[in-house]
Amino acid sequence: MLHRIMITGYKPHELGIFNDKHPGIVIIKKALEAHLRTLLDEGLEWVIISGQQGVETWSAEVVLMLKKEFPLLKYAVITPFLEQEKNWQDHKKEKYQALIAQADFVTSVTKKPYEAPWQFIEKDKFIIQNTDGLLLIYDEENEGSPKYIKRLAEKYMESHDYNLLTVTAYDLQLIAEEIQQQNW
Repeated sequence: MLHRIMITGYKPHELGIFNDKHPGIVIIKKALEAHLRTLLDEGLEWVIISGQQGVETWSAEVVLMLKKEFPLLKYAVITPFLEQEKNWQDHKKEKYQALIAQADFVTSVTKKPYEAPWQFIEKDKFIIQNTDGLLLIYDEENEGSPKYIKRLAEKYMESHDYNLLTVTAYDLQLIAEEIQQQNW
């Protein structure tokens, strides 16, 4: 039973997405919504993200939309360090701060500003240890940043009951074709 899941995946630039109007965002959000609806039917209570741009912020937007229908659904933002948005562009900071303001729980794993990459690893370990599963947007052929958390989750699964759910490029292609047919 998955009561608490982490959602993560690519950052926008890893997908060639450089603005909020990119059609790929709609496809990714549809995939996230479909998975979340299934998990909600099975007892999902919490979605946890670390607040990074891309898949994580899009998933928070999907959760906010689903909360209208599933008011008991909650989401947490557990950042690797304080002020992670400090060097982001202003419009990205504003969007991030709006998502933080609507979260049911917000904390930082290391309780200090950025020091070194170890903070990202500690955040991933902490969230994996405090969730029942990971929903990952990930394509083996385009590794990118999600490969690190995927490895950590797989290692954790060797000795713990943990679930790794993956949305692949193929899954996204099917959704894109479905959207295309609906608009045809």
